[in-house]
Amino acid sequence: MLTAEQNDELTDIAPGTPMGELLRRYWYPVAFTRELEEFPVKHARLLGEDWAVYKTASGRYGIMPEACPHRRASMAYGVVESNGLRCPYHGWLFGLDGECLEQPAERDETNFRERVRAKAGLAQELGGLVWGYVGPMPAPELPRFDVFVMDGVRDIGWADLPCNFVQIMENAVDPHHVEFLHGRYFQFVGQQHGFEAPASFAKKHVKVGFDAFEWGIIKRRVVEGATEEDDDWAVGHPLVFPYNMRVGGANIEQMQIRVPIDRTTTRFMLYSVHAPDGIEFPEQPVVPDYNIPVFNEDGRHRTDYVEGQDIMAWVTQGAITDRTVEHLGRSDVGVTMLRRMFKSEMAKVAAGEDPLGTIREPHERIDLPCEKNKFDAGPQFALDFIDMASSRFSPQADALKKLHITAWEGRQKT
Repeated sequence: MLTAEQNDELTDIAPGTPMGELLRRYWYPVAFTRELEEFPVKHARLLGEDWAVYKTASGRYGIMPEACPHRRASMAYGVVESNGLRCPYHGWLFGLDGECLEQPAERDETNFRERVRAKAGLAQELGGLVWGYVGPMPAPELPRFDVFVMDGVRDIGWADLPCNFVQIMENAVDPHHVEFLHGRYFQFVGQQHGFEAPASFAKKHVKVGFDAFEWGIIKRRVVEGATEEDDDWAVGHPLVFPYNMRVGGANIEQMQIRVPIDRTTTRFMLYSVHAPDGIEFPEQPVVPDYNIPVFNEDGRHRTDYVEGQDIMAWVTQGAITDRTVEHLGRSDVGVTMLRRMFKSEMAKVAAGEDPLGTIREPHERIDLPCEKNKFDAGPQFALDFIDMASSRFSPQADALKKLHITAWEGRQKT
């Protein structure tokens, strides 16, 4: 249980707040790469502020506040130039670093242009996403986590959810919910609607554990019928501080991304890479993205797939869950650990230090620990994942199943 003041500190992401200052030390996906190929400038909302994201003809990316410093017109309707973004209203041109380069209709002999500057951030492309950094300089390196750079067939499911990102992240350190929400509840829904829920999710948790590490918290579990020698315990998978969770199994690698759009809105993204051994992967000039459904036609949450069940649990807690009336038990040790981690990292930033997961050196790839044999379910997990999780809505779902079946048949022959 938290006090109202502690709950506010944990969830308020505005500039100048402890959480807001912490979160502004990280890079976030602000657009799909294909969006800026279709049209080179768009609006993005991040951390409670509005931004214009754009791509120049030379292939460089930029991000600046949406409101023009001149008369506050939207730069998301701006004209993309070779060296920056021009306001559509009066033509003021701003460079990638926020410098005002041109002021049509103003006198050249004054220093007026030098006194106007936009608070620009940095933007880069990685793995089919455009990433933005809008915090203090010098900026850290954009982390090249394994999922975003590995070979395989990728897609991105997403939905904008009406709740604070912290209650979604708390789910990432809550293993026990799997056997009930994705196990017993899934079976109940299946009985009502005439389908069979995957058995692997219903396995009882015998033991859970959490370890802090350089990127966040590693979550471990032992399920019924398995031992500590199995991947779920021996390797586990990480909450990647402050807004990701890395999961995987049966040659599917995934980063679950929870972007704080504002205090009561989170963009939930499922970045998946299907990478079975012994397969030649098809070319993907564009990474496909697709919207995952949140509600049925009757307005009720859609809970006939795994992430839909999670979304129901997150959103029905309210836009900002009231932690002053909760009752945490022994099974919530991971939640308590995460809250303490947020608190300690806020204190680091307030003291002028880099928070957890800051990387200052250029690098090619960061490999994160992640189990391969999920829930001791074997290769069947891949087909269950595609049929009963968000991947069922992917435009390439059938092709993905064929990919895994072909790889499995190939392994059986060798």
